[in-house]
Amino acid sequence: MSIAPRRPAAGSLSASAAAATKERPASPATARTTPSPAPVAKSTSGSTLDGYAGDPNFMTSLARGLLVIQAFTPQTPQMTISQLAVKTGISRAAVRRCLYTLAKLGFAGAEEGSRYALRPHMLALSNCYSTSNSLSTAAQPVLERLSAALHESFSVATLDGDEIVYIARSTVSRVMSDDLHIGSRLPAYCTSIGRVLLAYMPAEQLEPYLARVVLTPHTARTVSSVEKLRLALRNVRRHGYALVDQEFEVGLRSIAVPVYSPTGRVVATINLSGSAPRISLYEMQTRFLPHLRNAATELGAFLR
Repeated sequence: MSIAPRRPAAGSLSASAAAATKERPASPATARTTPSPAPVAKSTSGSTLDGYAGDPNFMTSLARGLLVIQAFTPQTPQMTISQLAVKTGISRAAVRRCLYTLAKLGFAGAEEGSRYALRPHMLALSNCYSTSNSLSTAAQPVLERLSAALHESFSVATLDGDEIVYIARSTVSRVMSDDLHIGSRLPAYCTSIGRVLLAYMPAEQLEPYLARVVLTPHTARTVSSVEKLRLALRNVRRHGYALVDQEFEVGLRSIAVPVYSPTGRVVATINLSGSAPRISLYEMQTRFLPHLRNAATELGAFLR
């Protein structure tokens, strides 16, 4: 953990720069927001499969099965065939065949009468990614050492679509969002992990994202306009890290740094999440930032 970082930043934020990264809510007339509950894992609608019609290499039956799997969430752990058909946009007959196949293979089964749920065998699929991905495999022991030494929660995540997805995580019980786990997904625009990944995204990918993103206000501090988000991303590139103060959850702040591939591309992010009353912004920058940068350098070395 003592290796010097390969991408030194321009130093810690000045007081004015730090203030610039703390977003203030815009007025209702100018804010581009749509109130909604906290995000959950998204599943693609069956209607999007129409876009692949006519593609001889596209396996529609496999795609439907994956949609059925993704329809199960913490909010809907058990569903009937009818409920799954409505949620996925797939016909009842197709959903029934998907569930029959998944049940025969041990991935799903009937729980209460006509209600279906996923089986523990589904964990084998996620384990295939965790064990075959070099970054995920290397990150877990690094994060656990950080948590043991600093008594805080650390994560490594990548970008998947418009959301971040956790691929490694170590936690301590006092963190407020302790329901996050490997595979959890959060919006990119209001998290420190997402800010880093967006900041280093190529312009041809970032601009379409900024054109379509809906800046849902999770707290009064959530970034409220594309212009403010652009400013926050410029600060990330300038200083080499992202510091987000209670934009996703009240009382929770986080700091994140990029993880570079051997070619210099940012492929992931490592971050610290902590309680705002307990950890000051200054402490995150002075005490924890050097550890994060060293860990990011260590993880980058595993990608060579």
